Amino acid sequence: MNERKTAQLQDALPKLVDVLENYVSSSQKKETPVLKQHAPEHILGALHTDQILENGFQSPEDITDFVSTYLAHTNHLHHPRYMGHQVAVPHSLSGIPDWIHGTANNPSSLYEMGPVGGALEAYMINWMLEKLGWFRGQSYADFTQYPENGSGILTHGGSVANLTALSAARAAIAPEAWTDGNPTDLVIIGPSSSHYSIGRAISIMGMGKNAYVAAAVDNNEVIQISDLQRVYKEQKEQGKRIMAVVANACATSTGLYDPLDEIADFCQENKLWFHVDGAHGAVALLSDREKQKMKGAEKADSLIWDAHKMMRVPALCTAVLFKNQFHQYNNFKQKGSYVFHSTEVIGMDSMPYTVECTKSALGTKLFWTFALGGEKNMTLYIEKCYQLAEDFYHLLNQQKDFEVPYFPQSNILCFRFTGGPASDDFQLKLRYTLIDTGNFYITSCEMNNKRYLRVVLIHPDTAVEDLKALLNNIRDVAQNLIQD
Repeated sequence: MNERKTAQLQDALPKLVDVLENYVSSSQKKETPVLKQHAPEHILGALHTDQILENGFQSPEDITDFVSTYLAHTNHLHHPRYMGHQVAVPHSLSGIPDWIHGTANNPSSLYEMGPVGGALEAYMINWMLEKLGWFRGQSYADFTQYPENGSGILTHGGSVANLTALSAARAAIAPEAWTDGNPTDLVIIGPSSSHYSIGRAISIMGMGKNAYVAAAVDNNEVIQISDLQRVYKEQKEQGKRIMAVVANACATSTGLYDPLDEIADFCQENKLWFHVDGAHGAVALLSDREKQKMKGAEKADSLIWDAHKMMRVPALCTAVLFKNQFHQYNNFKQKGSYVFHSTEVIGMDSMPYTVECTKSALGTKLFWTFALGGEKNMTLYIEKCYQLAEDFYHLLNQQKDFEVPYFPQSNILCFRFTGGPASDDFQLKLRYTLIDTGNFYITSCEMNNKRYLRVVLIHPDTAVEDLKALLNNIRDVAQNLIQD
């Protein structure tokens, strides 16, 4: 592209700011549907992809039209009636770090390639370690390798983070596995309600899904300590070695926390690696009111924590944290003379400790979100979302045509509409028909083989009035389905 053409297209930049601002504003004011789905062919036609692919953007108007059309077809997470998946409602200015990274393109896993992103990542990791009591430094900018200090890195998502943590657990119990392959006697114990990324990590590591031995859960899918003890005894009698015990903090489906403190004591008593999947619920550590739900996490060996869920960071950004720094350092045993240094260098490299070789400036994204409002505002937001789920629970209990199976421990709550057919299929039809109206976006899940509607109350402006409107909208949808 010649310089004149580039300069012409850059004229679109000020207009794009207006386009994005209007997108956020109209969503927040509920002036748009939360989601209006169209077939992919319709979307691509509206974007004029064939012409643009062949000829490129020809004018600033082409760019603004493309972005406007793109935004019109999105799921509007900035809409207060977005109550769907565990994806952050980002601050309206939180996309700026992606803009910076998209321009500078400094991958942060090698310090000399991305010094600012690398420094901010290490800084924010120390901040997270401090929340767990795993940091011994004098300030978050103190990167000294103190004895008994924790460590961690940021990754692109919880799946990579869980894989990294479980790989470290394997390195601790069977260091020869890196060269010789997996011993056949290793198993992992955890709740049957663990996130699918745990099973995926185990299979990727070559252990096979049968290496995960599930302990029973109660009616709300919280692990039963008595069955954890039974499974452990059974596996030991079969000659198995327990590589790790995994716990949910909190479960993806229900938002409920496993009893971390009891599991931690069990692991310490039996000298077992304890891994906490805190992807969603580790944010409770920020709140004096909620942090008792994470009691016991400080005794874990590893923990993952998604920032792109409850810390309003655009996807993806997940921390994998280790209580013992040497578990991170001894995880991957590889050499690469062009990236791995045998002598001391400026700064810190995370590349030797990651599944990913190249990663974006995740530390910048995480720091920036806190810079937009400060830690206190983040804590108030988390507490508001958790409180709203409690308010919704009490509201549901006042309704004759809804049932709710448990008191919430986070901002996630499952419930059923009981004013129509009792089948699981009807709950699903309710969900899909509801989101087709564009008025709300909610999800659904199975719990103990029973289908529930499910909300994740993650928008900072969602209010009880929106929840009352949701129940009325569900009733209207149900009535139309029954009449049809």
